[in-house]
Amino acid sequence: MPKLQVLIASTRPGRIGPTIAAWFVGRAREYGAFEIEVVDLAEVNLPFMDEPNHPIRRQYTKEHTFRWSALVDSADAFVFVMPEYNYGFNAQLKNALDYLNWEWRYKPVGFVSYGGVAAGTRAVQMIKPVLTTLRMMPLVEAVHIPFFSNFINEDGQFEANIELETGADAMLAELLRWTDAMEPLRVEAARAA
Repeated sequence: MPKLQVLIASTRPGRIGPTIAAWFVGRAREYGAFEIEVVDLAEVNLPFMDEPNHPIRRQYTKEHTFRWSALVDSADAFVFVMPEYNYGFNAQLKNALDYLNWEWRYKPVGFVSYGGVAAGTRAVQMIKPVLTTLRMMPLVEAVHIPFFSNFINEDGQFEANIELETGADAMLAELLRWTDAMEPLRVEAARAA
């Protein structure tokens, strides 16, 4: 099975990203088409870019970069669980993307975004040009969660409604199509790297 990394983008104290990710991971496991791995940027804990060489050269000098490279390289597809900060995506996610180049190539990415009335959609739109520059395929199908606190029950768990569940299933189906379709490109890119 292809490996899907569910990447939790928020790193701030009190964040809701892990709670939303737990719901999505459960849904993705039920879908049954991917090996699932959760990657939490708070645990990865990358410093702001501190490599002296351009990422396209893959001449890393720091142990944290080698670990990050191996982790991202092992994935076939991604879902970013991401908040919206001031109409955009958070700096830690941009930093994590900027550390690497070849490792991201020809991998599709879906989004579980959350926020207020806009449900994180502005952050998703802002990140798409960054992802296409890295030769990733951002999906149209996504899960956008408005007023996310309304979905947190008294036990602190995320409870999705039927629309969010249906959206997650549609995104997973499209993610699988693109993961399969882009496999020859990933194999070719791995040889070139």
